[in-house]
Amino acid sequence: MSIASKHSLTEDAQGLSLGVLLCTLGLQFLTHAGLITGQTAGIAVIISYLSGWGFGPVFFLINLPFYALAWVRLGPAFTVKSLISVTALSLGVELMPLGFRIDSLSVPLAAVIFGALTGLGLLAMFRHNGSLGGLGMLALLIQDRFGFRAGYVQLCVDAVIFGVAALLFPLHVVIWSLLGAVVLNLIIAINHRRDRYVAT
Repeated sequence: MSIASKHSLTEDAQGLSLGVLLCTLGLQFLTHAGLITGQTAGIAVIISYLSGWGFGPVFFLINLPFYALAWVRLGPAFTVKSLISVTALSLGVELMPLGFRIDSLSVPLAAVIFGALTGLGLLAMFRHNGSLGGLGMLALLIQDRFGFRAGYVQLCVDAVIFGVAALLFPLHVVIWSLLGAVVLNLIIAINHRRDRYVAT
């Protein structure tokens, strides 16, 4: 049964904050294990690994060109929420290691934890009309326009990113990273349904 109600500003703030926190935490597990991911974050992670630059600034800069598309196609509210969320994540990823460190973690477990935390985080953000920008905005636009689920759109894009990553990183890194991406995108594909949840 659909629940047609409008989120309050407070509800949006807590939903987006929780989403950013879960995604930030997920990225700690990902980068601690030396793994990669897909979408805009994946591009930022790869650039960060290869250049030595911090993930946060790279992620923030990569997202800038997508805001014009979001403003025109998805509206100012979505764009502003996404800009705030991207900025918060960019800062959070840089600051979280000051208070949270991982001493021991297996790579397969890191992949699953990353996928689960980030998938839930993105789901929370989508349900409050926000995103972490970039290719996620494009995936939501395709879903709303053509009915092709956002999670499946992201899986297709991830296939291209991981194909490129296979040329740059050891095969085992790519394989375990792919596990994390599959967990993440299946959570979104199975749970993000506009026909089941229509509050905005």
